[in-house]
Amino acid sequence: MEAVHASPAHTVSKPSCAGIRLLAGLGVEGDAHMGATVKHRSRVRRDPTQPNLRQVHLIHAELHDELRSRGFDVAAGDMGENVTTRGVDLLALPAGARLHVGGDAVVELTGLRNPCKQLDGLQQGLMGAVIDRDESGRLIRKAGVMAVVVASGELRAGDAIRVELPARPQRALEPV
Repeated sequence: MEAVHASPAHTVSKPSCAGIRLLAGLGVEGDAHMGATVKHRSRVRRDPTQPNLRQVHLIHAELHDELRSRGFDVAAGDMGENVTTRGVDLLALPAGARLHVGGDAVVELTGLRNPCKQLDGLQQGLMGAVIDRDESGRLIRKAGVMAVVVASGELRAGDAIRVELPARPQRALEPV
């Protein structure tokens, strides 16, 4: 794990922290998106009783590397993630994959982050840069994955991540 981030306000970017605490069933302690029900403002307007499948946002640092090579000035936390990873192909993991992070924490992947136009508020063209198309023309969302907290624990930069795949059949991540 490269970095961890949290913000008590609904901001696009999240400042880096020395450590964060994950709370089972809720998310990142002190983060604006913490809670058992949705906290994303547009989703709250539609139905505030929906379960919060976006308690923790993870982005792979390799995306930041790719974006910098294309001329974007991005750093860990800039795109709103709580956890910046390296060496884990987050986008290739199936729904239900569990990430054992730090000493005790476990998060379960619920889906892909659906990037929004707020990214263009950081830098023009950033939203388009985190969307691609495969050979068949299907949309590829590269802005990270979302998860729920299964087991509480403390996280710090440098902590190890262990992937636990769900039983087969597995299903691909879809936007949540």
